[in-house]
Amino acid sequence: MEDCVVARRNLNDLLSFVTVAREGSFTRAAALLGVTQSALSQAISGLETQLQIRLLTRTTRSVSPTAAGERLLNAIGNRFDEIEAELDELSKLRGKPAGTVRITCGDHILRTTLLPKLTPLLLEHPDIHVEFDVNYGFRDIVADRFDAGVRLGDTIEKDMIAVRIGPQLRMAAVASPAYFASRPLPRKPRDLLGHNCINQRMQTAGGLYVWDFQRRGRQLNVRVDGQLVFNTSPNMVDAALAGLGIAFLPEEEFAPHIDEGRLVRVLEDWCAPFAGYYLYYPSRRQPSTAFSLVVDALRYSEPAPGPGRLGGAPGKALSRKKTSAK
Repeated sequence: MEDCVVARRNLNDLLSFVTVAREGSFTRAAALLGVTQSALSQAISGLETQLQIRLLTRTTRSVSPTAAGERLLNAIGNRFDEIEAELDELSKLRGKPAGTVRITCGDHILRTTLLPKLTPLLLEHPDIHVEFDVNYGFRDIVADRFDAGVRLGDTIEKDMIAVRIGPQLRMAAVASPAYFASRPLPRKPRDLLGHNCINQRMQTAGGLYVWDFQRRGRQLNVRVDGQLVFNTSPNMVDAALAGLGIAFLPEEEFAPHIDEGRLVRVLEDWCAPFAGYYLYYPSRRQPSTAFSLVVDALRYSEPAPGPGRLGGAPGKALSRKKTSAK
């Protein structure tokens, strides 16, 4: 009996360690585990005492695993994930899907695609829960314990399973009519060098996004300049509407404003189609019923050909580099 108590305590302490190491914070880990920070700290200290080795390096600002802690995390972290996945699988025995699916994505794709497509599923299955993490950086979904992420198709690692959730996209360069009232329309990408452009800082590389164009097989990159820099697209749209410069984003983010004349599109013939958004997740994942239903709800189907439209498979997506930085 005493050995069982010790084993159970060790498992709890190991889970506490894995959670703190992954979160990099006792505060966040305690909230996830539903315990106090004091109890969590005591559990980690007890584990370190038992193993006679330090597992975490603690500073006033952060917590990170030591070399020994990193080794232990790599050895046991995925085991807890497998246990959690198996417990999710038990929901099948209840006769209805249940469980939480965690997805990291951008704000725009969440509003326009994910939430609309998942609404019928959530209404039909009240025991399915979805947690969204709005983030514009390239999160490590394995290390951060997300079930899936959403990215543009050509930015996904080769060892991931990728499911298409939307059509091909095109970039659009736009500004307000007020902005162009006193400035000439750019006719070619190099003309942007004479304009006030609204820049985007890439959270992955830390530099400014280099605007890339393509026409008739010719690719051209332009390092633009301007008064404003943002790291989220909604603010770039607002700045363009305010007449503060030319913005460059996927055309769907500007669509209603272009249609209603609040924004003027330029260089359209230089904006070629490219791979749209995909849901991606680890190839080794054993999907729960809830996760499989979420994937099926988000899966994109090419619209059937209408009158005057050619059928067949869509053309090959043109590759674009999203990590260009200034």
